[in-house]
Amino acid sequence: MTAPRLDVVKVELGDITRIGVDAIVNAANERLLGGGGVDGAIHRAAGPGLLAACLNLPEIRPGVRCPTGEARITLGFDLPARHVIHTVGPIWYGGERGERELLASAYRSVLALTAPHGIRSVAFPAVSCGVFGFPLEAACTIAVRELGAALDAGLALDAVRLVAFDARTHAAMTAALVAFGR
Repeated sequence: MTAPRLDVVKVELGDITRIGVDAIVNAANERLLGGGGVDGAIHRAAGPGLLAACLNLPEIRPGVRCPTGEARITLGFDLPARHVIHTVGPIWYGGERGERELLASAYRSVLALTAPHGIRSVAFPAVSCGVFGFPLEAACTIAVRELGAALDAGLALDAVRLVAFDARTHAAMTAALVAFGR
């Protein structure tokens, strides 16, 4: 078995709202109206246009613009990134409610939006690892596995950045890349 194509994936410690890529990923909630952590930081940095764009996305059901495991795209407004791809990862309930598959689906949903929107570079935070409580190491493994699978299947990305807010997350992201042969 060959290692997945992860040569374009890099881990960095920093603020995702300052990354100059085609799209940054927002670890959002189903409302898509901002919140805490990465979601709140992205909304603050993007300015009021992002909230207005999210309000214009249709609700699937009352209060839900993006169901868990799916993704939606908006412009980046005041961010260096041209786009924000909002995805909703699962809340961790102990791993018995399909959380791993929902997180994998969130990554696949983000990646599915890249080609149709001309996105060649994308930056990801550790989706679901903040207040949603997904175990960090498991989440990083899922992220790298899904990225590798998409790149191996021919997804044309020039740069993927896994952006860690702190040293612990940076170490977990790096370990996941190493475990997949990079």
